[in-house]
Amino acid sequence: MTDLLAYKAKSGRFEPVWTIEIQTLPEDTDRILDAVMQVHPLSFGRYQRNASISALGKETAQPEANSTTTTHIKGFEAGMTETYPMVELKISIERDLKLLEKVMDAIIYAHHYEEPVIFLREDWASRAAYNPKSDNPNRWWNNGKGMPEKME
Repeated sequence: MTDLLAYKAKSGRFEPVWTIEIQTLPEDTDRILDAVMQVHPLSFGRYQRNASISALGKETAQPEANSTTTTHIKGFEAGMTETYPMVELKISIERDLKLLEKVMDAIIYAHHYEEPVIFLREDWASRAAYNPKSDNPNRWWNNGKGMPEKME
């Protein structure tokens, strides 16, 4: 991929980040985010605790012998298929190895699995040339609609 450090448009720039995608139970997203917030603010522009959470899906696996599933669930046989509800929680951090180590330790500690499904990608995140008083007619404070309704 092209090095985007030299990219400077009127609308903003891009910064190199790592995107961390965590598969987890829907009810565990706040616990994981709170744990990460102890070591990183999850900043995106002028906002903190930035994350995206997918719609509900499912994950499936076939645990092997001596896995925690076969160890802790009476009668579960290795190779049986199990399927559970799951969401994908995505966060991004600067590309800093020491920071990544702290964030991963926080995620793994807070996660309900001993072997969580986590993907790490090198990405570029946009950073807008931000103006909170912009007269752009598409901005929520100018478009006549305002902010969407909050969830939860």
